[in-house]
Amino acid sequence: MTFFDVVMVLGCLALLMFGMKTMSEGLQKFAGGTLRKVLGAMTTNRFAGVATGAVVTAAVQSSTATTLMTVSFVNAGLLTLVQAISVIMGANIGTTFTAWIMALFGFSVDLSKLSWLLFACAIPFFFSKSSSRKSLGEFIFGFAFMFLGLITLRVHASDMNLQDNAAVVNFFKVTGDWGFLSILLYVVIGGLLTLCVQSSAAIMAITMILCSTGVLPIYQGIALVMGENIGTTLTSNIAAMSANTSARRAALAHLTFNTFGVIWVLCVFKPFVRLICSLWGVDADATDMTPDMNMKLTYILATFHTAFNVINTGILIGFINRIEQFVCRMIPNREDEEDFRLKFIHQGIMSTSEMSLFEAQKETANFAARARRMFGFTRELLHMKDETDFNKLFSRTEKYENISDNMEIEIAGYLTKVSEGRLSNEGKLKVQNIMREASELESICDGVYNLARTLNHKFKYSEDFTPDQYGHIQTMMDLVDRSLELMLTILETGTHEIDASAIVNQEHEINNYRSLLRDQNIRDINDRKYAYQTGVYYMDLISELEKIGDYVVNVCEARLGGQKLAQ
Repeated sequence: MTFFDVVMVLGCLALLMFGMKTMSEGLQKFAGGTLRKVLGAMTTNRFAGVATGAVVTAAVQSSTATTLMTVSFVNAGLLTLVQAISVIMGANIGTTFTAWIMALFGFSVDLSKLSWLLFACAIPFFFSKSSSRKSLGEFIFGFAFMFLGLITLRVHASDMNLQDNAAVVNFFKVTGDWGFLSILLYVVIGGLLTLCVQSSAAIMAITMILCSTGVLPIYQGIALVMGENIGTTLTSNIAAMSANTSARRAALAHLTFNTFGVIWVLCVFKPFVRLICSLWGVDADATDMTPDMNMKLTYILATFHTAFNVINTGILIGFINRIEQFVCRMIPNREDEEDFRLKFIHQGIMSTSEMSLFEAQKETANFAARARRMFGFTRELLHMKDETDFNKLFSRTEKYENISDNMEIEIAGYLTKVSEGRLSNEGKLKVQNIMREASELESICDGVYNLARTLNHKFKYSEDFTPDQYGHIQTMMDLVDRSLELMLTILETGTHEIDASAIVNQEHEINNYRSLLRDQNIRDINDRKYAYQTGVYYMDLISELEKIGDYVVNVCEARLGGQKLAQ
């Protein structure tokens, strides 16, 4: 074995990892929307969640991608943590599909001609004007690279003749004679290698090479696989350290799941390994392995990997609620971080469609409360001078805006399902009005975010308002906040004529004040009381505040049954 041989093997591993990454990204671009819909829709119960996680992960060849999509749904309140944990369990099962690809095609079948054929098939897609076809070509290209990486890895690994290298053989022999301590050592090595390489597939490929050449005994090989299962979760936990609470809880749930699996397997390690080996007609304790038996070790490693995750899921699927309680206790909510989960309609359709509409109305009231809270952030941003505090609150406002988009989509999706049931004419009209409420509330959140962006631009370019401008903006914000307060009262407590008239009067006051400030702004710029750009930022805020007042009226009209309010 020469230095060049080692470099060649590392290059083959890099080719394998690049192929899997390209294939995963290509498929996500080509069918990402579909995958997200499947992930969001097929998690009605824990068993469906497991099945969904397994299928999606097997398709994209990346448990990390599945986990990231799942966490994004948890952040948006579209999935509960319980549902997310079931999907992560399924992702662990789906990722074993990679090991089977390696065992079946990388070490047993010569697919060199197929890989070149796939390259040829992929090329025309890259010249297509359709982005979806280009993404499909990227997927095929990645698939070809993955096969090519497996083929070259097998060839160059064989050329290394590791079985004849005394130093390598002696290392595995010495470290394998320490009994149970040897197993723990290889679990740690597997975890550390996976953490360093950032790819459990690459370490699995190395393990299969070592076992198929007869260098690494099966007990140590399976211990490496167990370590890989922990190592791949350490990566996500390290990445989630700076993320939000939901991401860190999901990452900890993944680590908890795999660590529990390793612990119970260690308790029955040798009997379990012997059972897996016996399925392939191999004696795990045999000292004189034939080349054919060594080749079967790749299948044994893949079988163990699958059995480990399937059995582990079977044991823990009934304790998902306990896992959720554990990770929530270990990672409590941050003081500055809210739970963005829908409160009233995430449990599904009620027994009667009319009752479901009542729940949807409660959810829009909850939506309105979030919108007003978000508006309060901009009132704070207006007077902030510290850059760190400003950026922190601006990021929080941006997050609220993203959440508002998802809330509108979820409420609309829920109402679409409700409308499929038997509804009275009044109920059908109510569905339309609630959808309008959700749409207008989302527009309010967009308007508030536009306020925050304008203030952010002003802050970055060190522009500042005059005391009079600050006073005018504050007055306008008070008027809009009063309007939001009246809207929230209507949504939460029902409609009254005095509420409707109060909203109209408030809107008139906002419009009149906007017109007054607009005329005053032109005079002040001409009199050079402040710079033109300052006046632009100033009127952007005033105009956006007036638009928010219009959206508030639209929400109230929808709640009043669609009737036009006198303006």
